[in-house]
Formats: sequence, structure tokens, C-alpha cells
Amino acid sequence: MGFFERNRNDLAKRGIDPDRLPPGQYSTDRFPVLHAGSVPVYRNLEDWDFEVLGEVERPFTLSWSQLMEIEPVEVTTDIHCVTKWSKFDTLWRGIPLSAIAERAGVRNSATHIMLQSEFGFSANVPLADALGEGRVALLAFEFDGKPLEPEHGYPLRFFLPHLYFWKSAKWLRKVEFMNGDKPGFWERNGYHMYGDPWREQRYWGD
Repeated sequence: MGFFERNRNDLAKRGIDPDRLPPGQYSTDRFPVLHAGSVPVYRNLEDWDFEVLGEVERPFTLSWSQLMEIEPVEVTTDIHCVTKWSKFDTLWRGIPLSAIAERAGVRNSATHIMLQSEFGFSANVPLADALGEGRVALLAFEFDGKPLEPEHGYPLRFFLPHLYFWKSAKWLRKVEFMNGDKPGFWERNGYHMYGDPWREQRYWGD
């Protein structure tokens, strides 16, 4: 019996439905740390800001304190990493992207968003996946009841759990609403343009 089959059998023994695992994934209770390059260091957030731009009627920039004035929500959901681990029932707190979109006045011409982070990292997401009915999309600032740890995206990361977790961009600084699609950092380096865990869309050609 292989590792993945044992993992699924162990879940069943614990009373957890193994069908919650997308194909090719294994369940873990850990939260592995995966990123390229250095982790940003913030002595404080006084000079930190968050920008919304692109296909919107009212582009804006918010300080950290201004961002925190927007009503947050909490969600509990599973997450799936392209490196094949999944973590069940994770608790996140953040600002709904829908609140940001409403404030900005997204134009009908917008079809995608580009998530822009520190050090030039970025990820593209279809607007329908970020704002569609029944979708969860947050500007997350807490995990498991605590502020994000630096290696997990402090102070802010995008959170979109139904796609592979690289789409939940760490160290978020901008959201650009776009008319059309283009690849972000990881997509330019071989990752799939969409990234559906249930279809194993890990890399170009999958």
C-alpha cells in the first residue's frame, strides 16, 4: 500500500471523509512553509499601505489602520497546496474581497485580478472565482485566531481556498482589476494559469 492510500485510510479510521482530498493530495495537520526568497520584515505598519487599481471607478490606497476599519469575516475551510499537501478545517479571518470591490466600483470590463505582493511576486485569478456566488475570497490577516506569522504572509495575504494555495498570495500589497488575463510570477515560471486541485492543474500542460 502506497503513502497516499495509507493517508486516505488513516483519515477514514479517524472518521474523516477521504473524499475531501483532491486527487494526488495527502492530509497533514502541519502547516508547511513554502516560498521563494526572503520573508519581508516589518518593524511596524505605519508606512504600510494597500492599493486597489485598474478597471475600477474609484481606485484607492488604504493604510493598515484604514483597512482594519472594514468589517472582517471568519471562515473555516480546507486548503490544498500544489506540493500535494492538504490541511482540513483551517480557520481564517479577513476582509471580504467583495467589500473592496464594492468600494472601488469594479467596471464591467474587469475579467480577472492580479494579486501583487512584496518582492515582485504576483498571481492571477479570474474575477468570477474571486467574486462569484458561493466563493470565499478574503484579504486575510489572521490564521487560527492569531495574526499571520511572517512566513505565512504577515501582515496580509489573499485567501482563495478552492484553488491551489499559491493563488492565495502572501505579503499582499495591491489588487489590480484587469480587462483580460495574464500570468503572474508562478504562472510565468511553469505553474498552471488556473490551478484547480480537483483537476490536478499544477503545471502548464496539466
